[in-house]
Amino acid sequence: MSARPFTGRHAAVVIGGGFLIVIAVNLAMAVLAAGTFTGTVVRNGYVASQDFNRWLAAGRAQQALGWTVAVDAADGRVVLVVTGADGAAVTGLAATGTARHPMDAGRTVALGFREVAPGRHVAAERLPPGAWDLAFALDAGAAGGGNRRFVRTERLVVR
Repeated sequence: MSARPFTGRHAAVVIGGGFLIVIAVNLAMAVLAAGTFTGTVVRNGYVASQDFNRWLAAGRAQQALGWTVAVDAADGRVVLVVTGADGAAVTGLAATGTARHPMDAGRTVALGFREVAPGRHVAAERLPPGAWDLAFALDAGAAGGGNRRFVRTERLVVR
């Protein structure tokens, strides 16, 4: 029984096969990545730039409120705890939000909150375990001398 010699043809097949595997994996990853995140942050950059000064003013107004919002998840439900600059609970706010899975835009959950204790808002909906991009708004409306609104986005890990 004699061993066949390793020839240049064999080397070309092995190297070519390796490159084909790498190319196939790269193509598969590119297709999967393009299908889960489009890369679009805003639809039209020019139109978004026209709102920049309004966004800055809203940010300054929010910062002037002095509110601190702690975000957590208990039993799969999002919990927001709102305190004022003096450390006291901020009450009477309407809270709304959405949770979007960072890798699958189709997995978006609208969150309805209710205030269960002074300054403590709990979502009615449960989120499955994993990472979620949470966007929420706290609105005081016209109560207390003007429209007061707090908006934030943050990554939340539900265990």
